[in-house]
Amino acid sequence: MKTLPRILLAALLTGTLASCGSKPSDSTTSTETPGSSTETPAPPAETTATSGPAPGAVSKYDDGPRAAATPVNAAMATEGKTLFTNKGCVTCHGFGKRVIGPDLKGVATRRTAQWMEQQILHPEVMTKEDPIAHALLVEYKVPMTNQKLTPEEAKKVIEYLKHMNQ
Repeated sequence: MKTLPRILLAALLTGTLASCGSKPSDSTTSTETPGSSTETPAPPAETTATSGPAPGAVSKYDDGPRAAATPVNAAMATEGKTLFTNKGCVTCHGFGKRVIGPDLKGVATRRTAQWMEQQILHPEVMTKEDPIAHALLVEYKVPMTNQKLTPEEAKKVIEYLKHMNQ
């Protein structure tokens, strides 16, 4: 009877040690069932912060010139910086670095002002209805919090984002 616990312990240790060598970024996963041995591509572990939404993701709010195409309103950008800090946007977003949410460096060259305004004002709707916002939710795994900004406040934050992208 003493050999059964030793065999179970040896099997457990062998399984544990064998799993230590596997990499989480392996490109395939085994989908074995008794009597078969096929491999299927694994879903990507995580896309990079610069990869953005899936190719082909088209948004009705992101058609047209990028936000950075218009000059920055310096007075609004100053107020937007205060809102960005006071409303807690800095908790999840940085410029040139990933915090919790997307890195906002270059966002004004990638998105229209209309798309950014919709994302700021209605993030819970955007993640359900907008393919770009949905792809960002899938990538970052954390929904953007609705900070209850007014449309005018959102425009000020966008001016700040444009200023930070200069």
